[in-house]
Amino acid sequence: MFTGIDEVDWASLRHAHGTAEDMPGWLRALASTDTVERATALDGMYGALHHQGCVYDSTLACVPFLLSLVAREELPDRDGVVELLVGIGAETAKGDPRAREAVCAGAEVFVRLAGDPDPAVRRAAAGALVHFLAAPARVLDLLRQRLRAERDDRVLLALTEALGLFVRRYPAHADAAVDLLAEHSAPPYAPGLRLAALGQLALVAPAGLPADVVPTAVRLLRERSAHRARVPEHSAGDTLVGRLRRLRPSDEEGSRLLRTLHTALGDRVDDRTALLGGQLSSPDPVDRCNAVWMAAALLRGWRGDHSGTVRLLGTQLTAQQDRLRDSAVVVLSELGALAAPAADDLYALVCARPDLWTHRFERGSPTLGGPLKALARTGDPRAVPALAHLLAGLATPVDLGFELAHLGAAAAPLAHAVRHRLGRIPPGSPSAARLAAPLLAAVGGLGDQEAVPEVLRLLQGAPDDLGARDAVAGQAVETLEALGAAGQATVVLRALLGTRHAAAAAGALWSAHQDAAAVLPALLRELTHADPERRCLAARQLGRLGPAARSALPALRRMAGSWPAQERVSAACALWRIAADPEPVLPVFRAAWADDPHTRAPIARCLTAMGPAAAPLRHLVAAELAAPRRLPAHPGIRGGQGIPEDEALLRACRDSLAAM
Repeated sequence: MFTGIDEVDWASLRHAHGTAEDMPGWLRALASTDTVERATALDGMYGALHHQGCVYDSTLACVPFLLSLVAREELPDRDGVVELLVGIGAETAKGDPRAREAVCAGAEVFVRLAGDPDPAVRRAAAGALVHFLAAPARVLDLLRQRLRAERDDRVLLALTEALGLFVRRYPAHADAAVDLLAEHSAPPYAPGLRLAALGQLALVAPAGLPADVVPTAVRLLRERSAHRARVPEHSAGDTLVGRLRRLRPSDEEGSRLLRTLHTALGDRVDDRTALLGGQLSSPDPVDRCNAVWMAAALLRGWRGDHSGTVRLLGTQLTAQQDRLRDSAVVVLSELGALAAPAADDLYALVCARPDLWTHRFERGSPTLGGPLKALARTGDPRAVPALAHLLAGLATPVDLGFELAHLGAAAAPLAHAVRHRLGRIPPGSPSAARLAAPLLAAVGGLGDQEAVPEVLRLLQGAPDDLGARDAVAGQAVETLEALGAAGQATVVLRALLGTRHAAAAAGALWSAHQDAAAVLPALLRELTHADPERRCLAARQLGRLGPAARSALPALRRMAGSWPAQERVSAACALWRIAADPEPVLPVFRAAWADDPHTRAPIARCLTAMGPAAAPLRHLVAAELAAPRRLPAHPGIRGGQGIPEDEALLRACRDSLAAM
């Protein structure tokens, strides 16, 4: 098994973490009688030999020994080693074919492993047959034989997945494999196997699906659940890791079966919605918990009328199982206003469980609890009493202010408490920015004019060195401008024209005094700054000046031809607002719309301002509204806001079409 291992110059070889001198020890540990030692070695080899898909010279040196290990029936836990070999050889990592060639050279071992006494090994070997054996006819014959001989349900599912992989890998030999899938999707086979076959058919041969695929899948799921042994839930500590463990599906196999079918149905949103309806109304709470996360994938990825799915998510909030309830809360809290169909259920949970109003991770500060957060994000005023209670307490969640902004005028009764908390923040404190940010967001959302003194205190009361003031300056300036009170901070705003908040301060000064001469030099200087965010903000502020900023046109034209797309769009919007000439603007918008989808919302808002002049781009806006898929969340956006961001894009597109 380890013949020749000491003849390899491991010290001269490398893996992901440096020299490969530790490889002989790990390889020998895989054959240890100690379970922990084997698991530790396998984990180390995963991270070292195949880190992020890379292939190292030590990877190639280890493959013969790994192949020798998996062939020894007396050794336990060989399924993990088979999976490691599949991971190493199934892809030509980073364009390097050597790893695949090394595993293919020993592919005959997987033929023996397909009939191994250990079902876990047989399961891991099923896909390896397709990946590494070079003769497709032989591979298909082996899969057919194993399907007939196999009695273990989990191995049968792996063989079914291997058939789907075979169709994708060998399309010229697909017909016989598709026939096998169709055969196993019908009686007399077990419900789980039929579900697996339906999912693979949907992926590789959707024309072969039955017309009633959704009701069939729902029926099979329920039949499978009725026969599945219930797996008891194990308590996990109240830590971040513990919560994540509670949110994992306890029936990972069933989850994978339905995920495969959802993936295959893709843009067939109506079918997927109907399938979710069956899953979310299942008598089995484990099925419903799996369905919650599949509903999340649909809601995050596809547009449409999801009100029925959201209502069914709301019904999960009365479940006795913490895992199911918590999963539904997490998903609903991402939806913003789209969670409104579940607002009654959220309100009932908020009333019934005050202990869920806040959550505190181990050794962390309290944060707003999921049910109350989700209810507030729908804009439902019934969230106000609970939020008022938290604001009056000693351990107010630090993020509460961000959620108040969603309630708008409905949160007016909380304005006094917000002002009080804002007034207690020491302006020069290292924690000032962290504490003030959510409260300033709340003040702006409430439009609370009476909070102006507290905002000014934060802006003016810090020590004279701009570093201390800088911690809260940006948002304080934006809040003062939103409240129409920038004129009361003129002296401080002028001082900020020389800082990283120059563009925000210039915009506030313009709002207060309409004095272009006072702000143009700072904004023009910001256009040349190395930070692209500062350049974009400066361009947006110049656009607000309108014709008064004509002296900035040459710099903005240069910026409109630059990169990245966000800068070009910011500059083009400013060009329109200053010169009202669509000719240099529309080509920039057309190119950026295709280059960077995250520029579409600001483009659509500018197209609305352009009105009929934007008509040449009408087709882009119409196509966006007709597209079934959401844009992925912007990398810089705050967690859980991808869906509201996409909904804002759709609103902007509808507005721009109406204005053209």
